[in-house]
Amino acid sequence: MSFRLEARPSGPYSLALSARFASDPTRTFRDGVLTQALAVDGRIELARAWQTPDGTLSIQAGSPASAERMRWLLAIDDDHSAFIDRIRGDALLGRASLELRGLRPVRVPTVAHALLRAFCGQLIEAKRARRLEQTIVRALCAEGPERLHVAPTSRELGSLAPSQLRALGLHARRSAALVRICRSLDLERLHDRPTSAVVERLNRERGLGPWSLGVVCLQGLGRYDHGLVGDLGLIKLLRAMRGRLVEGWETAELLEPYGEWAGLASVYLLAAHARGLLTFGSAAAA
Repeated sequence: MSFRLEARPSGPYSLALSARFASDPTRTFRDGVLTQALAVDGRIELARAWQTPDGTLSIQAGSPASAERMRWLLAIDDDHSAFIDRIRGDALLGRASLELRGLRPVRVPTVAHALLRAFCGQLIEAKRARRLEQTIVRALCAEGPERLHVAPTSRELGSLAPSQLRALGLHARRSAALVRICRSLDLERLHDRPTSAVVERLNRERGLGPWSLGVVCLQGLGRYDHGLVGDLGLIKLLRAMRGRLVEGWETAELLEPYGEWAGLASVYLLAAHARGLLTFGSAAAA
């Protein structure tokens, strides 16, 4: 790795919090170092990132292009201080604003990877979804150094027959929908469109619901304004708050108070609930 980049994150940032569960077939997070495989100009490069005690992010990569791509994946420049200020007095997330304030979701290298992740995660628990995604990426995507694979592209997924994905474990209808979308859309061009236009366009596709759109916006496009409505973790949280069975659509009510930060609020609610940082109290709606 011949190129080194150092950057001070804008606003509070913790790589340890953000990358704790980021490992997948394209990257690993071990001993404080995130190692990511990236496709750059027809070759596979590794980029590594770590955080020094003074908060600086150091990125070592094979080229400036992969270093800058790693910078985007880590959301180093996307200051979320306004969100932290907003939730400081929040009945649910007040403690999380202190203990999780450096958390920002790590993104995936391609929108197609986020779409694949969304289809793998529909209506199944997280561990099974991660195993399914791992199987598909390892079977279909080029392997680089340290046995890490590059992320799938819309062209690669669109070139498949749905039966190939079905053979790897993805449900038949989801396989057909994923291939159809990747054939009909240049997913990377969604970066150039506002979230409202992205949601409107993808809502026209069969097989995608609010949760899947949240995954694409949050992890594929790096947007914080579209929540993970219907997430199973949020359903469990809302069930505990309300003391009754709830439907997936009701989680929109949980995220509505956070407005343009609904996507990031989804991440904080899930992380805070897992760590026992939420106090329901009067925040529990009837």
